Amino acid sequence: MEEVLAYDVPVTRLAFRVGYLGDRFAGSQMQPGERTVEGEFVAACVRTGLFSHHREARFLAAGRTDRGVHARGQVFSFSTPYPDRAVAALNWQLPPDLWVTGAAIVGDGFHPRYQARCRTYRYYFTEPYLDSGVMDHAARAFEGVHDFSAFARVEGGKDPVREVFSARVFHESDLPVLEVRAESFLWHMVRYMAAALFTVGQGSAGSRSVSDRLAGLTGPALSPAPPAGLILWDVDVGVTFSAIPLDDRTSRFLDGQWQHHRLMQRVCEAVREDRPRGTGEWNHEAW
Repeated sequence: MEEVLAYDVPVTRLAFRVGYLGDRFAGSQMQPGERTVEGEFVAACVRTGLFSHHREARFLAAGRTDRGVHARGQVFSFSTPYPDRAVAALNWQLPPDLWVTGAAIVGDGFHPRYQARCRTYRYYFTEPYLDSGVMDHAARAFEGVHDFSAFARVEGGKDPVREVFSARVFHESDLPVLEVRAESFLWHMVRYMAAALFTVGQGSAGSRSVSDRLAGLTGPALSPAPPAGLILWDVDVGVTFSAIPLDDRTSRFLDGQWQHHRLMQRVCEAVREDRPRGTGEWNHEAW
């Protein structure tokens, strides 16, 4: 849909479905002197000539992710006089750890954050031995409307009440996965939920510990689970995206990351096997 900016150039407002690996970014939001997802995305748009400044283009995101958090279905939106160029060229201008998988023409007033009807996160646990059955049972307590003060870092003035549409734990490739859906989340909310379910899965907390915390009962202190396992899986903004294929460079990068981490898993297993034999205390006099 075309609109006219102050300088009388007809532009089209676009929405993009965006993915990234978060371990090399200082979060998604633009920060001076830091490598961020939005910063790299806007820089690619400027290089491609899609706009000269992100404010002029009304660049907007569906939400923020913290340092180290990944995304499969983040949504960015901006206005440009060159929609065809944006779709054709962005993946070639973006760094290989940031890519677009879909695009759509949207209305002039489209705002991905305010029009998000549902956000889905997945948290991948690294411990295959966790009891996903009891974790799934405990996760159901998150569903519905609750005060999530015990499962988040609540910023001043923020309403801690949220409605969780669904929460479940299942196995994927032999690893337990938490999937949670809600319209919006508090800061670190999913990571605190994952941390609580981890204690349930390893047996150090009972399956009722989640519902007890939601009811305001105190328990052992929780820290948010590490960010590396968290993926912003999907944001439903009521838009149907046309698919954009990954460029070869990003595909090679992702394949290389998979191979590297698979190799490093085996390397770590190998070096851990080389442990000192025997018993007894450390004898400093022998050195």
